[in-house]
Amino acid sequence: MALNVPRPTAEELQTISSLGVSRESLERIEAFLGLLFEWQRKTNLVSPASLPAVWTRHVIDSLQLLPHLKGPAGAIADLGSGGGFPGVILAIALRRSVDLHESNRKKAAFLSEALRVSRATGSVKLGRLEDVVPPARGQYGYVTARALAPLPELLGYAAPFIASGATGLFLKGKDVDLELTESAKSWRIKMDKYKSLTDSEAVLLAIKEISRV
Repeated sequence: MALNVPRPTAEELQTISSLGVSRESLERIEAFLGLLFEWQRKTNLVSPASLPAVWTRHVIDSLQLLPHLKGPAGAIADLGSGGGFPGVILAIALRRSVDLHESNRKKAAFLSEALRVSRATGSVKLGRLEDVVPPARGQYGYVTARALAPLPELLGYAAPFIASGATGLFLKGKDVDLELTESAKSWRIKMDKYKSLTDSEAVLLAIKEISRV
């Protein structure tokens, strides 16, 4: 049986407001979620078990990046955008152009429709991350990713963007320390680590510089 989009709780609304999200942006997020739930019936965009808690598990988890996106100018590159988290959510809340990188055609089609329905600024880049052309210096202010790949692999995808001046903002789970240890075998990393707003075992990594060992 298909689920309807749940209403955010009072606590969730308070958290969303504290992150600076306007009422108009919230309405556009709701329109996006309506599309997500519609497409989820035929295409697996997110874990079905996470849908009842979509506001915390996906929306607020994405919105927690907002306080860290007030620095360098330039677009945002979101890697492995999938169901639109965090890329589409950030494009709605920030009114800033977001390039959504996705290798799956069905998910890319969903993302294109999501940008249209939510009236968000951005574009969908269909293709493998291994084939991305290195961006021009200053083209991107940030590169983001969520639940895409283990950190050593993710850094390889993000390296061209960070080398061009972007800051990497990556949401990682409870295995982050192990992933950082593994990454240190191949990468030198200059970063800050922040506690997640939605998961006591998760973190947000803000990576400003990386280089091969």
